[in-house]
Amino acid sequence: MVNVIDYKKENKELYLPKTTPGIINVPEMNYVAIDGKGNPNDENGEFNEGISVLYSIQYTIKMSKKKNDIPEGYFDYVVPPLEGFWWVDDKNDIGNKSKYIWTIVIRLPEFVDKKIFEWACDEVVKNKKINTEKAKYVKINEGLCVQCMHIGPFDDEPKTIKLIDKYIEQNNLMNDINKERWHHEIYLSDFRKVKSEKMKTVLRIPVKNK
Repeated sequence: MVNVIDYKKENKELYLPKTTPGIINVPEMNYVAIDGKGNPNDENGEFNEGISVLYSIQYTIKMSKKKNDIPEGYFDYVVPPLEGFWWVDDKNDIGNKSKYIWTIVIRLPEFVDKKIFEWACDEVVKNKKINTEKAKYVKINEGLCVQCMHIGPFDDEPKTIKLIDKYIEQNNLMNDINKERWHHEIYLSDFRKVKSEKMKTVLRIPVKNK
């Protein structure tokens, strides 16, 4: 039986936290990423366009096992969930989605280096006629964070953030969101198919010791 790596099962501490906040030290990982701005709910906006590019690159890498020249170190894997890092230049704009600045990412398996990534981008352009110029290969080391599973609509996230804020205060920590460390969300549910009240989203806030 062929072993297929599923990071959600291999790294449950990263993808399946409890519905009560907890602290975690997130290791460095490789991602395919796209930066953008604007309301993620715009049907024809940058956000949805970026998602399409990310998944096209990911599935090209995953299906490279069918090529004659299989990447060195290749192992089959379940494509990890979409993730998003979020920022606003002015805190007063937190409720204004058109002002959002974001980076959306999907984790890459360990065998993917920059050379394999660039090959996959070229394949997507050639075979799917999708522009991959905005896609980039990045390493992200989040470090110390507090996270919590949020169940329900995105618009209800402030309730879970309040729980996280309380945990941070009670554990002698400080919120460390800044221009280098952003609010982070991991989308475990396909928000195009799952009812909003049942959606599962990991919310993660970078912190530091007081």
